[in-house]
Amino acid sequence: MNIVDIIAKKRDKLALTRQEIKFFINSLVHHKIEDYHASTLLMAIYLNGMNEDEIVNLTKEMMKSGDVIDLSDIPGVKVDKHSTGGVGDKTSMVLAPLVASFGVKVAKVSGRGLGHTGGTLDKLESIPGMSISLTNAKFKDLVNKHGIAIMGQTQDLDPADKSLYALRDVTATVGSLPLITSSIMSKKLASGSDTILLDVKMGSGAFMKTLDDARTLSKLLVKVGKACGKDTRAVITDMQEPLGLAVGNILEVKEAIDTLNNKGPKDFTELCINCAAIMLTQAKVTDDLNKAKEMAIANLKNGKAFYKFKEWIGAQGGDTYYLDHPDKFKEAKHVYKIKSKLAGHIKEIEALTIGEAAMHLGAGRLNVTDKIDPTAGIVLNKKVGDHVKINDVLCTVYTNKDKVNDILKTIQKAFKITLVKIKQPKVIIDYIK
Repeated sequence: MNIVDIIAKKRDKLALTRQEIKFFINSLVHHKIEDYHASTLLMAIYLNGMNEDEIVNLTKEMMKSGDVIDLSDIPGVKVDKHSTGGVGDKTSMVLAPLVASFGVKVAKVSGRGLGHTGGTLDKLESIPGMSISLTNAKFKDLVNKHGIAIMGQTQDLDPADKSLYALRDVTATVGSLPLITSSIMSKKLASGSDTILLDVKMGSGAFMKTLDDARTLSKLLVKVGKACGKDTRAVITDMQEPLGLAVGNILEVKEAIDTLNNKGPKDFTELCINCAAIMLTQAKVTDDLNKAKEMAIANLKNGKAFYKFKEWIGAQGGDTYYLDHPDKFKEAKHVYKIKSKLAGHIKEIEALTIGEAAMHLGAGRLNVTDKIDPTAGIVLNKKVGDHVKINDVLCTVYTNKDKVNDILKTIQKAFKITLVKIKQPKVIIDYIK
């Protein structure tokens, strides 16, 4: 078996066997093929696709390319959640402790932000002392003792995905459904949980721009997860406007704290409650989704979710003083108010524009090596459907950069105002199981 024959087979639109896929992944990880071999095969996959068996086999071989965390000795159902990325998506910081407050074990491996999408790890690291660099043993110990842990991907977890993603990024093959699916699911499967909930974002601020594309990806992710023996489900959620109000690391931590104290924005709170309910049914806490929603609402109101949040952050080294006193977090040097020039109703808030603006303010990174300013970002004062008058504040901008006039103008343009009354959009568009 050799790589050139495998490339030729996929070039000719033929299905690869599991042994051929295994040969490719092993050769890639052990540096037995050149980058140009792997890049050529990626392009063939991008152009000609893969059938479901191929995608399942690729996912499994990527998963087995490194460490696979074994959580089987931890009692109970272990649950996990993954988002495809969006603007203002701080869901894991609320959802994980909310679900864990019912005694469910939440074990999650998260990523960093790149481009306009924020990363859970960057947000967590804006809490002084918080450590996300855990060994597999420490990760398991935290899940066992506290019922919750979130860590960064180690070098030995799914190394095939690291190699493939680096090549996809420079060969214009990122947007391949088989490659997206295998990348997401191989990491989730290697993390060791029994169930997976996928939050597939759809809209201007998401990778999936249309509902049809989001449904196609969601159904494929769920099929692959189930084929690998995991209870896998997906929600398709709106990313036409930023989620919640805050975009930026410390700003999003503060919003997570508000939400865990039952004072969060309506759309973000609704998403967390609905996702928590699904995860509670996956964990067999109840088989009644409506009852699960009521339970989730109760634990936001009675303080149990916030208490679990503090327990979790403290267990991973974070200073819980800041959770009780969020006004003590470090603040940006400059604060600007973006005011409306028109009266009417908010028709659209371009999520992509807001996300990219926040990145240029310092809240994100364009390159992996860029340093993030945890204080930078944007807080919306208005959402889609809201009525505004002239000079009403649309959003508040935070940055330590001195020359940001062009960025401020761009943010202003992200708000589209109409005289027609606009209905507030649904945050959850579809549920696939």
